[in-house]
Amino acid sequence: MIAALGYLLLYLACGVLMVRFLLPRHRPLNRLWLGLSLGLLLEMWLPALAAFLLSFTLMAHGMAAAVLLLLTAICYFARDERPAACWDAEESRVLRQALWVLVPLTALSGYLQYTHNVRVDPDGGWYVGQSTYGDLPMHLSFVTGLIGKRFPADYPFYPGARLSYPFLTDSLSSTFLLLGASLQASLIVPGTLMMALCYLGVLVMGRRMTGGRKTAVLAALLFFLNGGLGFLYDFDLAGGRDASGQWTAVARIRQILTGWYRTPTNQPDPNNLRWSNVIADLMIPQRTLLGGWCMVLPCLYLLDAAFRPVLREREGGARAVVLLGIWAGALPLIHTHSFLALGLASLGCMSYDLIHGDPRTLMARRSRGRILLPYVGYACLAAALALPQLLCFTFRQTFQGPEGHAFLKLQFNWVNNPDGRGMRDLYLWFYLKNIGLPFAALLLALAERKPRWRRLFAMALPIILAAELIRFQPNEYDNNKLFYLAWLLCCMIVADWASDMWTRLRGLRARPILAAALSVAVFLSAGLTLWRETVSNYQAFSREAVEAGTFFREETPEDAVVLSGTQHLNPALSIAGRTIVCGPDLWLYWHGFDTSERQAEIAAFLEEPEANLSVLDRYGVDYIYVSSYERSDYAVDEAWLEASFPLVFENGEARIYRVPGG
Repeated sequence: MIAALGYLLLYLACGVLMVRFLLPRHRPLNRLWLGLSLGLLLEMWLPALAAFLLSFTLMAHGMAAAVLLLLTAICYFARDERPAACWDAEESRVLRQALWVLVPLTALSGYLQYTHNVRVDPDGGWYVGQSTYGDLPMHLSFVTGLIGKRFPADYPFYPGARLSYPFLTDSLSSTFLLLGASLQASLIVPGTLMMALCYLGVLVMGRRMTGGRKTAVLAALLFFLNGGLGFLYDFDLAGGRDASGQWTAVARIRQILTGWYRTPTNQPDPNNLRWSNVIADLMIPQRTLLGGWCMVLPCLYLLDAAFRPVLREREGGARAVVLLGIWAGALPLIHTHSFLALGLASLGCMSYDLIHGDPRTLMARRSRGRILLPYVGYACLAAALALPQLLCFTFRQTFQGPEGHAFLKLQFNWVNNPDGRGMRDLYLWFYLKNIGLPFAALLLALAERKPRWRRLFAMALPIILAAELIRFQPNEYDNNKLFYLAWLLCCMIVADWASDMWTRLRGLRARPILAAALSVAVFLSAGLTLWRETVSNYQAFSREAVEAGTFFREETPEDAVVLSGTQHLNPALSIAGRTIVCGPDLWLYWHGFDTSERQAEIAAFLEEPEANLSVLDRYGVDYIYVSSYERSDYAVDEAWLEASFPLVFENGEARIYRVPGG
């Protein structure tokens, strides 16, 4: 663990130095956040680049560290020699105010990372939370399975198909694991750090994009404690007592805390509540999204610094444009949706600036040329770096799909129009009940003539239109990864508007009561959802399953192939990182794979192994795994397996057979 932390600190320190060299005129807190984020970006990318040459090994990480030091030296020689902005009383006030949000949210995040990412129970079982039960085993398979592999790697649960899913957030945890951290720490430490950087990033952006320090805090709370009016469904007709004599309201809260997806922010049926809380249902379980947000927030900040006319000379310049282009170009293999959202936001920002020109320049043509040239340079640099990732990985899946069908489809109104079959809710009511009163505030704010608000909405609008009109993946719900980044920009507008309204209501004696009532209406749904996640607890792997996974990890080669069932809780895959013939449709269907042929072959072998030995040769199988899942899903001929193959592991849960010559 010490080596993993030391390696992380090296990258973070170099990132802080690079930003200090390149952008000294940015405020110290802003530079600190940018530098830490840049260091994390480089720890994702440099070992991965080395793994294309040397495989994902200690040697590759040594080469990456050498390149890191070289890049730091290059930034020193390319430094901006103006004096750095110093820490002052204003910076201290901002930090104190930011800590009121940063500390509690980071503490909550660290706790959820601990409880949701493989918490080891005293009985030896591995436990997770409600939101991580489905996807965490997939991320574990990448974290454990990328070690020792030469990039580009195959899917560990669909060998023969290139891993097109953005994997660099998971490979960051692979670095921790390779350098001696436990699997649990490999998830918890970088996960908590990325969440803290997201919180700090929104606060920093809020200071730049809104009218003051308090509005920055409100913008962060609106984004991270998002909810909506779903609590009205939970407490409707909740007066009195139920048949057992219990207060109905108490019974409803207990249902929220114990039910499977019964929170006010996530009830697809029957209430069409789909605006999930970003902490509970996105940042904690969707590690790729978390990495993407951690990296796209600095890009949005730099987009504002490099191109907003009043900031361009003081904090922008060529260095900011180049850094933005490199950072943006690194996004596709971290999180493709974040890359797309940034591109759309950049398009909206450029369009607004070209239409309105530079207010300090009288000649319109000169103004527009001066605006356009940096945008073109930024776009060309980002495209040059992103295209190899898009062509070799993303487009293979998005435009054709591994099994020959496209992901893209025209579809209006997101999940309110499932599969284009018709709208469930009236258009505005769907967003009002899901997003809540901040959505109404946004509509009111857009009626005002404030250039700052309109420029922010110009950045958000292309993202909204794309997400409203195009389904980018088979899972239409995934368009929320675009919607939320648009909503982040809108939260800046809403926070500013709320501040204006608060000032206009000065002198109203009921103003504190109104604020308290609105706070309940805005944040109650998020509060109940986060409460639910803090108490959720589900067993992913029993003690016996962990023993089987440990055997695979310690006693079998890294490139071993295992034939098993297609259950998503597979210790050979997730704990040991071994390749299996076919994983679950829970993941593979949404990645564009038709698994029917492989599933049939697995069933045929397990039920009639003697007649289907060719399956083992076809996939190069080294081990056969038979657990309670296989026994439940197939009529496994264990007698023939035991008579034909050496039994190398057995406990109350599973048996592992070795295939001779495999």
